[in-house]
Amino acid sequence: MKLLKRSLLVILIILAIAFYYNYPKLNILAGYSAKNMASSVYLAGRTLAFTDSTDNNFSPINLTSDKINREEKSATGSAFGLLTRKAIYRDGLGCVLITDDFDTSKPFLVPHRAQPDMTTPYPYGNAPQKDTVFNSINYNQLNTAVNSIFNSVNKTRAVVVLYKDHIIAEKYDSGFTKDSKLLGWSMTKSITGTLVGILQCKGKINVYDKAPIEAWQNDDRKNITIHNLLQMNSGLEWDEDYNTISDVTKMLFLEKDVTATQINKPLVGKPNETWNYSSGTTNLLSGILRKQFTTHQEYLDFWYSALIDKIGMNSMVIEADMSGNYIGSSYAWATPRDWAKLGLLYLHNGDWNGTSIFDSDWVDYATTPTPTSDDWYGAQIWLNAGNRYPDVPKNMFSFNGYQGQNVFILPDQEMVIVRMGLTKNADINVFLKDIISSIKN
Repeated sequence: MKLLKRSLLVILIILAIAFYYNYPKLNILAGYSAKNMASSVYLAGRTLAFTDSTDNNFSPINLTSDKINREEKSATGSAFGLLTRKAIYRDGLGCVLITDDFDTSKPFLVPHRAQPDMTTPYPYGNAPQKDTVFNSINYNQLNTAVNSIFNSVNKTRAVVVLYKDHIIAEKYDSGFTKDSKLLGWSMTKSITGTLVGILQCKGKINVYDKAPIEAWQNDDRKNITIHNLLQMNSGLEWDEDYNTISDVTKMLFLEKDVTATQINKPLVGKPNETWNYSSGTTNLLSGILRKQFTTHQEYLDFWYSALIDKIGMNSMVIEADMSGNYIGSSYAWATPRDWAKLGLLYLHNGDWNGTSIFDSDWVDYATTPTPTSDDWYGAQIWLNAGNRYPDVPKNMFSFNGYQGQNVFILPDQEMVIVRMGLTKNADINVFLKDIISSIKN
């Protein structure tokens, strides 16, 4: 009997130690599952069953179990029944992963939104576009190229192709339509960068100024500029790995204030000489944007009044953290058509149907290669200057996100191409090449 008790005690100790060391991993697993489920159900209008079988069905997230509570608009994710996390929906702010001490009864501010323009044809409004047949397009070849990326391996959910301000091809996977909101993941970074550009063009910020971070003023980090942050070339330490317990997963699934995580990191390189992709840096920029306004309400409104609603991306919602900061690195939801509008704004150098949103100089700045990025990155925008897509023009640039979210801007072809899915398995070089070649010279 004593031997049995001792054996049970040893087993309990081993289990306790295993739980202690795996607690952060369980916390992140349950957190990802709950947050993704809440946003999919309450923001995108999908079902629990659909989300579990598609968005949350990959390893190791598929080891968790989810529940939703429609009365309180929440979702919970459980990791092996050992640890449970909850995410809640807040109208206007989307969904947020909360901690046990978060006061769900406390009032919160929401952004003021403009009414959608339902009379002006797409893309400058939300009414049906005026269809145009272009003699310069081989539509059979175009549609073949679009269809080729929809399969069980590529897991594409949506493709929208714009040419000379008109949708010339559009396709959605089963369960999705032109009105479906899709998560852009890191394409959100390009929105954050654009908002900095709008303030720059209005003379309200100078990107070459030192970053206004008080904690950096007594060490070498004081030399980091906003420009360095935009280019992710600050020299700050950061680990961007979604498959482990890393800086980015801890920030997104454990922190109350996502704008502070990068602030606390030391220098591991020199500013302007050490490119390192960092979602923490973009959320730090979101925090810097907040400091430009006297009130929290002004900060919340600015993202929509200066850009999102101003160009009719009315479906878009930027989700906020527990501290009221927009999670500018990762959490913008919108229809593929609305994501295309952001690309179109850049294609037209900041001009939106005769209204200047930002100067053309900003496009030049944002698409200038960052030192040490191998011509792969600009200012919160990805580039093809290094010829990563060898059969695509080198001046193509794009907004890119996790699991294969893309908005490609092709100035020479007057095209914007949106592809959104669940994997990066697709051969994007061939996909883009085939679409481009469908336009006759």
